Amino acid sequence: MSKSKKAYAAAGVDVDLGNRVKRGIQALVKGTHGPEVLGRIGGFGGLFRPNFRGMKDPVLVSSADGVGTKLKVAFATGRHDTVGQDLVNHCIDDIAVIGARPLFFLDYIGAEKLEPHVFTQLLKGFAKACKAAKCAIVGGETAQMPGMYHPGEYDLVGTIVGVVDRPKLIDGSKIRAGDVVIGLASNGLHTNGYTLARKVLFEQMGLGLDAKLPGVKGTLADELLRVHRNYQPLLASLPAGVVKGLAHITGGGLVDNLPRVLPKSCDAVIDCSSWKVPAIFDHIGRGGKVDRAEMYQVFNMGIGMTIVVAAKDAAAVQRKTKGVVIGGIVKGSGSVRLVL
Repeated sequence: MSKSKKAYAAAGVDVDLGNRVKRGIQALVKGTHGPEVLGRIGGFGGLFRPNFRGMKDPVLVSSADGVGTKLKVAFATGRHDTVGQDLVNHCIDDIAVIGARPLFFLDYIGAEKLEPHVFTQLLKGFAKACKAAKCAIVGGETAQMPGMYHPGEYDLVGTIVGVVDRPKLIDGSKIRAGDVVIGLASNGLHTNGYTLARKVLFEQMGLGLDAKLPGVKGTLADELLRVHRNYQPLLASLPAGVVKGLAHITGGGLVDNLPRVLPKSCDAVIDCSSWKVPAIFDHIGRGGKVDRAEMYQVFNMGIGMTIVVAAKDAAAVQRKTKGVVIGGIVKGSGSVRLVL
């Protein structure tokens, strides 16, 4: 057995190292556990006993996602806790647009080799975001796969499960012409558009991670590693029945994400001058000579979440969310029209 372990480690997979690294998981994630979580991390399956009291017709909502090439910035800086938070928050926002609150989260980490300090940072990021969201970490998978990843690199995938009472499910079906679109500010690029951003900033403009750009607070690394915002608590605080539709503005930007909640009889007309676009997007657009319309399809451009409400409710929702009216709903065919 000893020889077998050594042979496997020589081939690139150190089982003993994996076991040592994983020993600390329980301590890192226990702060996310409430009475619903049964058992401990490390079993073949996570156990969660949900409490659906007060719900007429509970519906489970699930989603899976990753962080994309934002990870390349984490590799280059040696800073890994923020991408852990990104993964959790992105997943939560994807189910929040349906009206769901998160119940539990599972992660997958695939790496060329397990690095204990990297693993710990990632788990701390997961735990920080899950605790803030009142969401339990009930399990996950960590795989050492030499030959699949470059040395020092890894991939992240997250799965979230939440619940919504069916009568409160938000599906966009009540959206009508005359409604208002409110935008909530993003915290930078969030987790999309990094392939283009890195190409422009690092290759075409020749910038380093410690570069300072006009209008951008901190270094370029600081800006690119800003944490994806979790909008769920704020959305959940809005009065029941007020929100007609929600769209998480990720890959595809406003152009491709808003149509996912629009009825086929409606278009959203978005006035792109109605909010101040963060400076980082202007630097990318000018530095890469990217067409303005394409920028709004690749990046969130400073709007990470949109809320569609009736015109009579817009002012109250604006006050509650500190959002800005960025457009309105008109008769159409289910698309977005940008006024650049």
